Amino acid sequence: MNKDLFDLLLAAMLEGGAGISDLLFIPGRPPQLDCYGRLRPFEGGFTEAAISPQLTEQIAAILMEGNERLAENLKLHGSCDCSYALPGVARFRVNVYRQSGHLSIVMRKLSNIVPELDKLGLPAVFAEIIKERTGLVFVTGATGMGKTTTLAAVLNELNKTQEIHIITLEDPVEFLHTSVKASFSQREFGKDFFSYPVGLKAALRQAPKAILVGEIRDRETMDVAITAAETGHIVFTTLHTINAAQTVNRILGMFDKDEEPLVRQRLADTLRWVVSQRLVTKVGGGLHLVSEIMGSNLRTREVIQLGESDKRNLHEIIEQSVTPWGWHSFEQSLLKAFEGGYINEETAVLHATHKNKIRQSIDHAKHTRTTAAVQAARQMMQGKR
Repeated sequence: MNKDLFDLLLAAMLEGGAGISDLLFIPGRPPQLDCYGRLRPFEGGFTEAAISPQLTEQIAAILMEGNERLAENLKLHGSCDCSYALPGVARFRVNVYRQSGHLSIVMRKLSNIVPELDKLGLPAVFAEIIKERTGLVFVTGATGMGKTTTLAAVLNELNKTQEIHIITLEDPVEFLHTSVKASFSQREFGKDFFSYPVGLKAALRQAPKAILVGEIRDRETMDVAITAAETGHIVFTTLHTINAAQTVNRILGMFDKDEEPLVRQRLADTLRWVVSQRLVTKVGGGLHLVSEIMGSNLRTREVIQLGESDKRNLHEIIEQSVTPWGWHSFEQSLLKAFEGGYINEETAVLHATHKNKIRQSIDHAKHTRTTAAVQAARQMMQGKR
């Protein structure tokens, strides 16, 4: 397969319907489309019914374009990341990886439109998050949970409201921002910089007010990110963690045990927000965003400094901070989505961290709903009399 034919294949696959997020090329299987979280085969021709190892080798060569760094990563680590553009149609974040002795490829479709906060259905507390001028803001969750989209919307809001320099360090650059009030320097790993710690240290000398680090993967990058937050920058970044408590533990786990007391103090001083996201199956099809949000107050800072215990628990603090601060847990977000008819009971329980608690809350909600319906019926009957 040559590049022209490959581009035609990609264009045809993208025309396969709404909700396509990923294109998969795995030997022994047909090309596959991920539509709203479910895989289905592409049946539009261009390849044999089942992809051959030779074809994925050819596609990988097209995507990697002879880049020696990518070839070295693939050889040493079994996978590599790059980007690919289909001119006038779409851009992709690409992962080429080896499995069962053969190459496979996943291509994540990137949006051509920079998202806006008010159109993503994000919680109202984001109005407070974008007001931060210093500190660390983490958006966490598994791969494909919309972390990058959320952060792009945050940067877009800063772009519309603040005359500042924003530096992004990404792998690859996913959303291309056009300057409105802010000035952007978007740097791509492997093209514009070659080490996250070095790139982040350099960013501190490039007069930014806001810095986006696509993902923090190691101790050194985390250390520089905390330093950036301590020196008057607002740092936005992601981690593959499922909630606020795990996020704090993951950060601490990047450092040696003897460093923990100092890291706890630094983190308590700089951590501003942890937003954890999950995209869950929506009633009638599609995906619905549920979240957990934790900000910073005296109680959370105490837990970060001293650690969790029977008397100090981040989950309980979050659930008790709905009214004054607008924070909420996953269980509270799932319950709200269930009560609004966006998700069913099975989905709510499946994605809850504390399953017994969500079951109790749903049972109470159903009982309240039934009681209200009975009372309404009685009032209607009395009215007819």
